[in-house]
Amino acid sequence: MKHYGLIGYPLTHSFSKAYFTEKFEREHIEDTMYDFFPIEHISELPKLLRSNPDICGLNVTIPHKVSVLKYLDWIEPDAKNAGAVNCIRISAESPVLAAFSGEVGIKGHDFRLEGFNTDIYGFEMSLRPLLKDYHDQALILGDGGAAKAVKCVLENLGINFRLVTRKPIGDNLLFKDLQPHHIKQHLLIINTTPLGMHPNIDEYPPIPYEAITDRHLLYDMIYNPEKTKFLEKGEARGATIKNGYEMLVLQAEKSWEIWTSKQKHP
Repeated sequence: MKHYGLIGYPLTHSFSKAYFTEKFEREHIEDTMYDFFPIEHISELPKLLRSNPDICGLNVTIPHKVSVLKYLDWIEPDAKNAGAVNCIRISAESPVLAAFSGEVGIKGHDFRLEGFNTDIYGFEMSLRPLLKDYHDQALILGDGGAAKAVKCVLENLGINFRLVTRKPIGDNLLFKDLQPHHIKQHLLIINTTPLGMHPNIDEYPPIPYEAITDRHLLYDMIYNPEKTKFLEKGEARGATIKNGYEMLVLQAEKSWEIWTSKQKHP
């Protein structure tokens, strides 16, 4: 039995579990399962792997996307640049595992842990078809974990961006200071905050929506509901809109590709 799963805490809902369970059934992938592995502290990872030697791959969600980095033997360049990992490939091809809390290896098993960020791939592939030449300036709403992949992609695409946050962080713009001219200057606006996510569907980021035009592209990383208030307000002004569902599908398929790949990394 090959075992895959999701680590994070709490795990009350997961797109990944439902997606992979349906995928395994639909594609007749046998002797394979995807489970929740709720761990409150990342220091519990060694115990999890020792207790489940059949785990071949893990997805990682909040709050462990950053803290898991120190447990990995190898990290892909984009994930390292973003400073976050959401996919781990586990192999038994190396006799050495990075030390876990002073222990060398996981007793009884030899693992190699490789870290990837498939959110980067998913976001870029879902965004690219919508971009026009004039989408060269972006506003990223929020600066939490979800923003890390967005920043990496925009940097790779050569799109300049400003972060918009509630509290001062570096040279970030504050939501309370956001003016119509900021909206007019930035024709790509990406919401990485949870504002508007089910069940709080009446919430939305506080930006000057009256300045949005039909040249704007609004991307919301939320997928439930399908159309958030943020997207509704943009659509009402003629903007192109996109939710985060396709990104999730793409990142899930990329995770599967990584887990089943024979490619070796140094």
